[in-house]
Amino acid sequence: QKTSFHRSQTLDFKNGYAFSRLPREGVGGDTLFANQLSQDELDDLCTKGSTLTYGQVKRSAPSRFTPAFVAYDKKVLKFDAYFQEEVAISAEEHYRIRQVGIYYYLEDDSMCVIEPKVKNSGLVQGKLMRRHRVPKNERGDYYHWKDLNLGIDLTMYGRTYRLVNCDSFTKVFLESQGIEVNPPEEMVLDPYTEQRRTPVQKPNVPAGPDPFRQFLTYDTKVLRFYAIWDDTNCAFGDHHPCVIHYFLADDTVEVREVHRRNDGRDPFPVLMRRQRLPKIFVDKNKNFPSCVLEITDHEVQEWYSPKDFAVGKSITLLGRTFLIYDCDKFTQDFYRQNYGITDFQPVDVDKKQTEKAPQVIPPYNGFGIPEDSLQNCLSLFPKPPRKDIIKMLENNLKILRYQVALESPVPEDKNRRFILSYFLSDDTIGIYEPPVRNSGIPGGKYLKRTKVTKPGSTPENPMYYEPSDFTIGSTIEVFGHRFVITDADEYVLNYLERNAESFPEATLQSIRDHFRPRQVVVETASSGFPKKDLDDLIVEVQKELKLHHEPFNTRKFHEAFHHFDTEGSGFLDKTRFLNVCDRFHVPTSTILLKKLIDYCSCGEDKVNYRDFLLAFPS
Repeated sequence: QKTSFHRSQTLDFKNGYAFSRLPREGVGGDTLFANQLSQDELDDLCTKGSTLTYGQVKRSAPSRFTPAFVAYDKKVLKFDAYFQEEVAISAEEHYRIRQVGIYYYLEDDSMCVIEPKVKNSGLVQGKLMRRHRVPKNERGDYYHWKDLNLGIDLTMYGRTYRLVNCDSFTKVFLESQGIEVNPPEEMVLDPYTEQRRTPVQKPNVPAGPDPFRQFLTYDTKVLRFYAIWDDTNCAFGDHHPCVIHYFLADDTVEVREVHRRNDGRDPFPVLMRRQRLPKIFVDKNKNFPSCVLEITDHEVQEWYSPKDFAVGKSITLLGRTFLIYDCDKFTQDFYRQNYGITDFQPVDVDKKQTEKAPQVIPPYNGFGIPEDSLQNCLSLFPKPPRKDIIKMLENNLKILRYQVALESPVPEDKNRRFILSYFLSDDTIGIYEPPVRNSGIPGGKYLKRTKVTKPGSTPENPMYYEPSDFTIGSTIEVFGHRFVITDADEYVLNYLERNAESFPEATLQSIRDHFRPRQVVVETASSGFPKKDLDDLIVEVQKELKLHHEPFNTRKFHEAFHHFDTEGSGFLDKTRFLNVCDRFHVPTSTILLKKLIDYCSCGEDKVNYRDFLLAFPS
């Protein structure tokens, strides 16, 4: 008659925590009695046995539940197996045996098949079947460890594996589960692999040369000879150094030319490519063409061999004759061991040094300086002579000036005066002629700045004029013209005195003697007339001449004094000086002119007419 079967709620939350409580009413709302046992008391009653004299015996609590993936973690059953595979494309084998390992994982009943990799086997090896549960039949069953044992055939995905052995852990596990393990079987080997491992009997080689044996014995072994190819009989021929390589592996010969720096030849290192070279040809039929592309063994009676090469021997290779003058150490050891040759004395092939013909310098042609003209004889592309840069920097703008007169039988050249300039920076000389109006000579540059050699010097050892050669009264010969030094600049005297240790005493004394009268005049004039008073005196003389004297040609007045001064010293006798003044009606009796003449007088009989002419500008 009961229709309600619901149970009261025993799960609840309190302060955010879940807890269980005893039911307040029974199933379907039935009343519960207060003496109902709790769950712990019920569990205790289940463990109690029959009552004994000394009380009840407590039973042990049931063991805790352990999942299979925890109990069998990292526990694997390993079986050694093999399978047979057909080979349809090989004539040497019809099937092959492939050894594998089958692994069964107890934690999830999965299996995998792994074949050890063999180097150079040509097969896809390694993991043949990935780890997973393998189906056993079409009903959906899977292989279990209870299905595995030694000596059975295991078919997976159409491939049958024969289990022949297992490891110790697998055997112990199966026996602990009540399975009787079959005795192990011998692993079947692959017949083709075992055939390859057996040593091959060497066949009896007949007597005679074996090319393969020669290659294996003499591979990378080369005889090296040093030779000279004499090609001097041809046009532009020469001695070509070469290296002959004889390859013992296949009896081929290679010739390489040794190039030197700037030898003027194209950089082709191989003169003859590596090939077998014929020594003696078979007699050919006259009708057979002599030009062929390749040479066969039927056309050659004998090829070149190592016995044909020796130090000091001439050998002809493809029409070229080579003289072997040396070889390397390996070649010497090879001939000493195989042919018993011990004499390897190198042949001297160095060219004898020919006597160099002395170079004859042609005579100087007069153009330019000898050093510059000599460069055309020393090189095809002449370079300018090297200059002394230090001397040029130290003596820059230092010039010694001299007044010279031309020695000439021509009367018109007697009164010509020149300025000779000596440039200390490069020891060159330049001559300039001051222009004189109405003289018929234009004047100007007489000699361009150049070095001047002394008479008697040679082009091989030229000697040039130096400042020590210029003394008052000395004669200088310049390219066939003779000049006499009549005067010098005061800078010449100062320069010679500052560098007295570099010049002869005679040169310095000559300049001093020439300047001594002039210094006396300057000292005398300076003592009586200061420079300012002298300038004032010249101005007063010019004013007086303009007022009381008729104008006259001052240029001719200057020329008259220069005409009588044949030496160009700037001094005239007092008597001749007064005669010239009287000729041009110069009033020398006036007070101002007397003072000026006294200032220009040097002693009692000489007058410096150059200072006097300052009052008569031209």
